[in-house]
Amino acid sequence: MKLLISPKNETEAQEAIAGAADIIDVKNPLEGPLGANYPWVIKKIKEITPKGIEVSCALGDVLNYPGSVSLAALGAASLGVDYVKVGLYGLKTPQEAVFLLQQVNRAAKDCNPSVKVVAAGYADSEKIGAIAPSFIPEIAYQAQVDVAMLDTASKNGTSLFNYQTTEQLRAFVATAHGLGLQAALAGSLRKRDIAVIYGLGADIAGLRGAACTGSDRNKGNMTRELVAELVEAVKQVKRV
Repeated sequence: MKLLISPKNETEAQEAIAGAADIIDVKNPLEGPLGANYPWVIKKIKEITPKGIEVSCALGDVLNYPGSVSLAALGAASLGVDYVKVGLYGLKTPQEAVFLLQQVNRAAKDCNPSVKVVAAGYADSEKIGAIAPSFIPEIAYQAQVDVAMLDTASKNGTSLFNYQTTEQLRAFVATAHGLGLQAALAGSLRKRDIAVIYGLGADIAGLRGAACTGSDRNKGNMTRELVAELVEAVKQVKRV
């Protein structure tokens, strides 16, 4: 399981790199849970990230605008990132999501064939009127993208486990793997959750707040010490 840490700027990225995160996932929390950052920020973070550490970026919590989102995907892929994440926020049906992701996949991989596209759904989909989590792996498979992910839209003290049971999450991961996809889980996770996420079989665990002072994803400062603690927690569960 890889540890994905989500910095919002170059300073935080340096902390995540120093803490030995596996994936540096550039996002902008001011624009939502999968808020997109500026191209120049992503470019600079890619430049300072050593080889052997992957770089990801979020395209945003998107609406059903396949042209706009595919153009954004092309821009992101041109920066040399390893993953492009699409938050299926404003998509109402699996058919809409599949079509949008197909355009994203084509745009990104025409530019950079090695880039991986992540289809991100929301565990709290009922609250925001988004597509139910159980549909995300099949949507990702039909669109021929690489990773099925679950995150949360709500960042108000609740977490992934407030909206999905461990059984539901285990089924999500198993379905993704059965379709030949990687499975990623995120959503206000804490260090204590890492063992559970690992036990569910996830390929990627995504965190931001837990790597920031005060566990505050918006006002806290990401530190290498907190990132290193999360990295060590992953190493410990792998030893068991």
